[in-house]
Amino acid sequence: MKLTRLVGECDEGECPTVYVTDRGTLAIQGTTVADHGLEIPGHETLVEVPIELIRKAVRDNLI
Repeated sequence: MKLTRLVGECDEGECPTVYVTDRGTLAIQGTTVADHGLEIPGHETLVEVPIELIRKAVRDNLI
Protein backbone atom coordinates (compact mmCIF):
# COMPACT_ATOMS: atom_id res chain seq x y z
CA MET A 1 0.00 0.00 0.00
CA LYS A 2 1.30 3.46 -0.87
CA LEU A 3 0.60 6.30 1.60
CA THR A 4 0.65 9.99 0.75
CA ARG A 5 0.65 12.47 3.62
CA LEU A 6 -2.27 14.90 3.46
CA VAL A 7 -2.03 16.81 6.72
CA GLY A 8 -0.35 16.41 10.08
CA GLU A 9 0.16 18.21 13.36
CA CYS A 10 3.88 18.58 12.68
CA ASP A 11 6.02 18.89 9.57
CA GLU A 12 7.75 15.55 10.08
CA GLY A 13 8.08 12.88 12.71
CA GLU A 14 5.70 11.05 14.94
CA CYS A 15 2.50 13.02 15.31
CA PRO A 16 -1.17 12.64 14.37
CA THR A 17 -1.36 12.55 10.57
CA VAL A 18 -3.93 11.86 7.85
CA TYR A 19 -2.75 9.92 4.79
CA VAL A 20 -4.52 8.97 1.57
CA THR A 21 -3.80 5.49 0.22
CA ASP A 22 -3.47 4.26 -3.33
CA ARG A 23 -6.65 2.29 -2.61
CA GLY A 24 -8.74 5.47 -2.35
CA THR A 25 -9.01 5.26 1.44
CA LEU A 26 -7.63 7.24 4.37
CA ALA A 27 -5.11 6.00 6.92
CA ILE A 28 -4.96 7.83 10.24
CA GLN A 29 -1.94 7.97 12.54
CA GLY A 30 -2.79 8.75 16.13
CA THR A 31 -2.71 7.53 19.69
CA THR A 32 -4.11 4.03 20.20
CA VAL A 33 -7.26 4.13 22.34
CA ALA A 34 -7.13 1.34 24.92
CA ASP A 35 -9.90 1.96 27.46
CA HIS A 36 -12.88 2.24 25.13
CA GLY A 37 -15.07 -0.65 26.29
CA LEU A 38 -15.90 -1.68 22.70
CA GLU A 39 -15.46 -5.04 21.03
CA ILE A 40 -13.10 -4.29 18.16
CA PRO A 41 -12.15 -7.07 15.70
CA GLY A 42 -8.52 -8.15 15.91
CA HIS A 43 -7.70 -6.66 12.49
CA GLU A 44 -8.99 -3.18 13.49
CA THR A 45 -8.01 -0.58 16.07
CA LEU A 46 -9.22 2.77 17.35
CA VAL A 47 -6.97 5.80 17.17
CA GLU A 48 -7.46 9.23 18.65
CA VAL A 49 -6.60 12.35 16.64
CA PRO A 50 -7.26 16.02 17.37
CA ILE A 51 -10.50 17.33 15.83
CA GLU A 52 -8.55 20.30 14.47
CA LEU A 53 -6.49 17.94 12.31
CA ILE A 54 -9.63 16.74 10.51
CA ARG A 55 -10.97 20.31 10.27
CA LYS A 56 -7.71 21.42 8.68
CA ALA A 57 -7.85 18.62 6.12
CA VAL A 58 -11.42 19.56 5.19
CA ARG A 59 -10.71 23.30 5.22
CA ASP A 60 -7.74 22.79 2.90
CA ASN A 61 -9.94 20.64 0.57
CA LEU A 62 -7.69 17.63 1.10
CA ILE A 63 -10.59 15.27 1.90
